[in-house]
Amino acid sequence: MSRIERVEVFDFTYIVENIGIAFQDAHNHVGYLKGGRMPMSKYAIIIVCDDGSRGEYVTQWGGTRSALAQTLQLVADLPGRDPDEREFFYKEWNRRLCHTDHMGQGPVDIALWDLAGKQSGKSVADMIGRYRSEILAYASTYHGDHTGMLDSYDAYCDFAVQCREMGYKAFKHHGWFEGDAKVEATLIQKLREQIGESLTLMYDAASDLQTFGDALYVGRACDDAEYFWYEDPYKDNSMSSFSHRKLRSLIKTPLLITEHVRALESKCDFILADGTDFVRTDPEYDMGITGAIKTARMAEAFGLDVEVHACGPAHRQVVGAVQNTNFYEIATVGPKLPNILPPCYACGYKDDIDSIGADGCVPIPDDPGLGVVYDWDWLNAHTTQRHVFSN
Repeated sequence: MSRIERVEVFDFTYIVENIGIAFQDAHNHVGYLKGGRMPMSKYAIIIVCDDGSRGEYVTQWGGTRSALAQTLQLVADLPGRDPDEREFFYKEWNRRLCHTDHMGQGPVDIALWDLAGKQSGKSVADMIGRYRSEILAYASTYHGDHTGMLDSYDAYCDFAVQCREMGYKAFKHHGWFEGDAKVEATLIQKLREQIGESLTLMYDAASDLQTFGDALYVGRACDDAEYFWYEDPYKDNSMSSFSHRKLRSLIKTPLLITEHVRALESKCDFILADGTDFVRTDPEYDMGITGAIKTARMAEAFGLDVEVHACGPAHRQVVGAVQNTNFYEIATVGPKLPNILPPCYACGYKDDIDSIGADGCVPIPDDPGLGVVYDWDWLNAHTTQRHVFSN
């Protein structure tokens, strides 16, 4: 039995081109800005055992500053411990972070799964029980802007056509941060008119619509346009099961909620309260691969589908082991701005608009662990601070 000898956390920064402060008073104010240059900060984790084995993970959308603080709190527990105690850690850390949002827990759990996979010589999906080797992907857009990318109805429609011609079978758009219900409803209608039945369409309001009335108005537009789902409608941040049950009773389009509902028990309560049709999970947001698989199995027991939020190696391993899911999210993309996640792979792995095959699918990596090789030369060159925890 191996023991964890050392944990290292690398805080790194890299520059993204053509992006900047494009919005004011928005929950995510970054957007397309020609000529802009913005530093992005993420972090990476290495778990090293006394037998020389190691697990690795580089954070994606969940690698925020607040998540880093929580991760540093948790990894201090690991030196000297058995790395296979993932279920024990899940419960212990769930209690430890009960006063916060648990966002720092997921990356540590993912690194432990990568370690276990490498020790066993199997991918994480194979360890859990593989269901699929590839999955249909959907293009998930940046928010609308006023700076020259997705700045009009025509720009969105042209981008949807571009994605269809690349081989995508599904397209999800985020609207404008202003949350103008009439503008959003018009965009929904125009996308369906432009694309016909050639793409499955989804809409993510990203909690930008102002009121229940706005959410209902846009929901009825989704009904008319026969959208596959309607996600996170309005500014309660998708936290109220009561309001979403009311909304479900008044529209036909299925709701996709629980991206912001944290922890398995709360997601279960949301389902029991009839607050959603599809269930959202994310291995970074939901306490790791351990938490994401628990969520998927719980949703399956209710006869519901679970949709994995965002993208990355851990996300692909989850969808590879889950039957009750439909798509993989390539998030986020636009006609002039690629995905801004760190280019940290030495094996050709990527999650950009051109990552799909001719059939519109992405593969589930089948090498051990997460199935990727990280570019540690690049990561070390961009590291600004290194934290080491050992016996």
